[in-house]
Amino acid sequence: MAGEPQADCLFCKIVTGEIPATIVRETDTTLAFRDINPQAPTHVLVIPRVHYADGPALAAGDPAAAADVLREAGEVAVQEKVAETGYRIIFNTGPGAGQTVFHAHAHVLGGRDLQRLVV
Repeated sequence: MAGEPQADCLFCKIVTGEIPATIVRETDTTLAFRDINPQAPTHVLVIPRVHYADGPALAAGDPAAAADVLREAGEVAVQEKVAETGYRIIFNTGPGAGQTVFHAHAHVLGGRDLQRLVV
């Protein structure tokens, strides 16, 4: 069920600490950690602690959590020192767009020229 932890979800397991991750920020509603397959020098995932399959489902089901993810993505960019030079926030939605973990998450990418980057 949306909003509830899913036993088979990789990111839900990271939220609970069952699977380790390199955490860079956390709040009561979000968790930010380094991507294990970075596509840029800075590649951090920001996830809500609640489970929704993708960004649109999160925005529809828990708009406050969606706003928290976006706010924290900006904070990650500042913390990682890419805010001034430029960064991207990307939500891949569906397998055709490259989404492989069906728990809403934002990619924060920066630290190099991103004009040709596809995640």
